[in-house]
Amino acid sequence: MIINLKKSVRAMPVAILAVASSLTLLTACQGQAETKKTGYTAEDLAGKRIPGSVMDFSHWKITLPMDSNRDGKIDEVGPPSISRLLEPRFFYANEAGEVVFTAPNKAITTANSTNTRSELRQMVDPEGSKTKAPGNNFALAAHPKASRYGSIGGRLSATLAVNHVAVEAKNPNKKPAFSVVVGQIHAGKDEKMARGFGYGNEPLKIYYKKWPNHEHGSVFWTYERNLEKDDPNRTDIAYPVWGNLWDSSEDPGEAGVLLDQTFSYSVDVDGNVMNLTFESEGKPTVEYSVDLSNNVDPNGKVDELDNPRGYSGDWFYYKAGAYNQCSSKDEEGMWYAGCAGTGVWEEDSQAGHYAQATFSSITLD
Repeated sequence: MIINLKKSVRAMPVAILAVASSLTLLTACQGQAETKKTGYTAEDLAGKRIPGSVMDFSHWKITLPMDSNRDGKIDEVGPPSISRLLEPRFFYANEAGEVVFTAPNKAITTANSTNTRSELRQMVDPEGSKTKAPGNNFALAAHPKASRYGSIGGRLSATLAVNHVAVEAKNPNKKPAFSVVVGQIHAGKDEKMARGFGYGNEPLKIYYKKWPNHEHGSVFWTYERNLEKDDPNRTDIAYPVWGNLWDSSEDPGEAGVLLDQTFSYSVDVDGNVMNLTFESEGKPTVEYSVDLSNNVDPNGKVDELDNPRGYSGDWFYYKAGAYNQCSSKDEEGMWYAGCAGTGVWEEDSQAGHYAQATFSSITLD
């Protein structure tokens, strides 16, 4: 079965999952959809399969860079419907059995972001809990109420290749320009959190960045200090994997990673410790360990500017896919690279105003 996400402004809202009749379901025969009612052409669907037919999405919800019913809200599809979802522009499986995530520079975004995404959100207990309920998220062992959560820690592993990043930015020297996040841990943002926590920060984002005039890009990860939004010390600190960090315009050469070059990451939160492993054929394996319940950085040094209790009072969920960091917004602040884009996918895809990653595996433990 295929859930139909029509191009027409009259398309049914994919975000409404509670009422099954709100979604148009079409039969599929040997992987080829009956297209005359879908709003897509046979060419749009050629070689594209339902991602749920090649990968397990039973513990994921996806956010797509579209608003199919023009209600001003970004489209989201959770389990079990995600297992039948095919969006031939932004979320599909290719003939090799890999899953493709695409995010244009300019499209609708989530309420607290200016960057578009085609990205999965972990659902620890998809059948029994609302998205923000404790049972649907995980905590550190140091959390004073850790037993309320769906798990203590957890593991995400993925193998992928980044196929494309944005090629044009008005503010190219801003750190996020020309980059995409392909995995992250997001901390819960909830007014009921203990005092000093619940800021919605990110202890982990895994980046790929490639400047337009370079053949190779760089892989690195960032840790965000767990501080209030208006705290001047709240910032993302980058750590190298292969190539350069996000503030360098130097060509990483063969120390970096090519577009379409496969690499893997694993993120294992064990008790309070986040263990990271990065692997790619022909490259050195890179590993990090950091205790998320204090303010000691991955190099073993105390960060006096960070929250001394780290993220010990937060709850978490994993994310994976393509979270385009090349914001089309042009304003003051490090995040606004001012990337090109019209908001019309047919035009932006031809001009290279998008990010794309192809995953051959995504596994939650």
